[in-house]
Amino acid sequence: MSRARWIGTRWLGIGLAASVAVITVVLAVTGRIALYINPDGAWFAVGMAVLVLVGTVLSCLVPLGEEADHGHDHDHGDAGQDHADAARRPLSAGRIATAAGGVLASGIVVGMLVLPPASLSAELAASRDVGAPPLFTGSDTITLAASGDTAEFGVGDWASVFATATNPEAFDGSPVTLTGFVSKDADGAFDLSRLVITHCVIDAQPASITVTGDQTVPDAGQWVEVTGTVRSVGSGDLAIVASTVTPIAEPADPYEY
Repeated sequence: MSRARWIGTRWLGIGLAASVAVITVVLAVTGRIALYINPDGAWFAVGMAVLVLVGTVLSCLVPLGEEADHGHDHDHGDAGQDHADAARRPLSAGRIATAAGGVLASGIVVGMLVLPPASLSAELAASRDVGAPPLFTGSDTITLAASGDTAEFGVGDWASVFATATNPEAFDGSPVTLTGFVSKDADGAFDLSRLVITHCVIDAQPASITVTGDQTVPDAGQWVEVTGTVRSVGSGDLAIVASTVTPIAEPADPYEY
């Protein structure tokens, strides 16, 4: 195998793995790892990244091409002929697929290295919204809400309460201060939304609650801070009646967990 092919093989192996590990460590050091994974699990991701980097250093101590020598004796003359014959063979579907996969993987990793970290967009949140009740909270959220212990509640917590409460009147009058982005605005009301992450951005789910009031509705996608009161409206549904809706910049940590 030629030197170029050995270098390509190493890049597709330890090279890509080391690049992802470096990205993980840099994100952790700069405090941006929460854009991709739940901060509670960051220690595990960083630990694995450090192990990968240690393994990469050790792997580089092996001479290029040495990993193909499994300790067997070879007839070097026959081996040279075999390599020459292999080089003259037409490209197979497997080799083409391997090359295409390597180019794609390399492009993704290089893009991660070059492009700045970015949060998931409001448009993506809207595309993931299937109208089903949120799945990221349990009965303890309802219990806390019923006891009035809602000071730390976010959009995701209230979305769970709004979707599953069997006694909406129990929450009527609860004060709230919430941050999220505007979605589905219509007739003076809008949905306040936030993406909620369980483990990483792959499982991010949108949470939304209805906000009403006399305030001017900002454009869809605009981040806002809403202060107001939970009210039982319509046929027992819950909504936030806003006293203020203040446009703000996107928070440094745009997700809830």
